[in-house]
Amino acid sequence: MSKEETAASTSTMKTALSENMLFGMGNPLLDISAVVDKDFLDKFGLKPNDQILAEDKHKALFEEIVKRNKVEYHAGGSTQNSVKIAQWMLQKPHKVATFFGCIGKDDFGKILKKKAEEAHVDAHYYEQTEEPTGTCAACITGDNRSLVANLAAANCYKKEKHLDLDSNWELVEKAKVYYIAGFFLTVSPESILKVAKHASENNKIFCMNLSAPFISQFFKEPLMKVMPYVDILFGNETEAATFAKELGFETDDIAVIAHKTQNLPKENAKRQRLVVFTQGKDDTVATVGDKVTMFPVLDIDQNDIVDTNGAGDAFVGGFLFALVQEQSLEECIRAGHYAANVIIRRVGCTFPEKPDFH
Repeated sequence: MSKEETAASTSTMKTALSENMLFGMGNPLLDISAVVDKDFLDKFGLKPNDQILAEDKHKALFEEIVKRNKVEYHAGGSTQNSVKIAQWMLQKPHKVATFFGCIGKDDFGKILKKKAEEAHVDAHYYEQTEEPTGTCAACITGDNRSLVANLAAANCYKKEKHLDLDSNWELVEKAKVYYIAGFFLTVSPESILKVAKHASENNKIFCMNLSAPFISQFFKEPLMKVMPYVDILFGNETEAATFAKELGFETDDIAVIAHKTQNLPKENAKRQRLVVFTQGKDDTVATVGDKVTMFPVLDIDQNDIVDTNGAGDAFVGGFLFALVQEQSLEECIRAGHYAANVIIRRVGCTFPEKPDFH
């Protein structure tokens, strides 16, 4: 390679990343995490490893968890976690990641704004006064985490009041990779569809996550409306199994589920759908062309696992970091595994100052 060519190729790499290239939209929540015991889980009817939406019976849970010793507050919300991790792995330029969601005009809302700023994410929140900023109780037992989300303000996102505004829609148009967790289907499916259709019509990459079993069970209709626009679908083994059951795939073989999911109807034929299922410490399953391949995760000593909350979000964040740089599927998965490995050694979805990924 001549000097000119080398210079040209490095400069294309530099110009390859620009502000607002990665767009995320979802439920911004403040995570309240505490180590609890089995009695606490039983009292509120929680499974050790689950994600649910808070009901009236969980009101007391939020009051009780904040009184526990060593309670920690972290900026959370699935999509926000993922774009924040992608930005952390990219480091520079700042604000490659954009995030939209709804918060309240309150202290928790201020914390979320400050945390997004510290993470160099270009967050544009729709702020309203009807509901307080959403919270998520992360009830930790051993290496399990049971998440109870009280969406509150996050549930108040309005397409016409935020996404449709010219100044905001311009940020959507600037992106080339889009990621929205399935959790947002409970809030604003019309916002998701608008973004997904834009991506599809412009041959950009739209990614989604199955997020939790209850999404496939109770929000199957909006999920399947968006599915034709999904270029990359993420999920874990439990979510994949529930999705397969709801769609009548009649199999619990994760590789077969991945393959059948890949072949669901798709709008933009220029891109074959990619399906990526994580399985905790077991191999990550991904569709590669018409085949399904297993990718082993990084080894970790059980004693080094502090908290698995945010592991799935981190995997997606690492994946998006490589994807936005147009790297291969293998590299995207390797980056995802690295990010998840970092996150599970720490409380909440938090990370050291700089990544150590090569």
